[in-house]
Amino acid sequence: MKPQDKIQLVSGLLDLPILDKDYRYCGIVDDLEFEEADGALRVKALLVGPGAYRGRLPGWAFRLVGWIAGKRIARGPWDAIAEIGSAVGRDCRDRQRGRARRVRGNMRSAQYGR
Repeated sequence: MKPQDKIQLVSGLLDLPILDKDYRYCGIVDDLEFEEADGALRVKALLVGPGAYRGRLPGWAFRLVGWIAGKRIARGPWDAIAEIGSAVGRDCRDRQRGRARRVRGNMRSAQYGR
């Protein structure tokens, strides 16, 4: 499935692993960022990291998660997505897109894909 195809956002995207062009793990889709274009909502970016839980958890639970895991959040632009299947495939390598570093298998960045 291509990013321009219609998909069920919650069941088709959230919690999917994100892989770069070389099939290296880049994180898991934790939330989505939207923008309004021509009167319709469109996905602007994939959000990765514990900071993305803010809208999905009650305040006390988000504070607890933030205390334990931090509040980092990474944004991956929607136009960097090549395909969506059992994982989200990015059309680039982490090194090409910049700031993402894998540390002990976890995403450690303020942003990726910019």
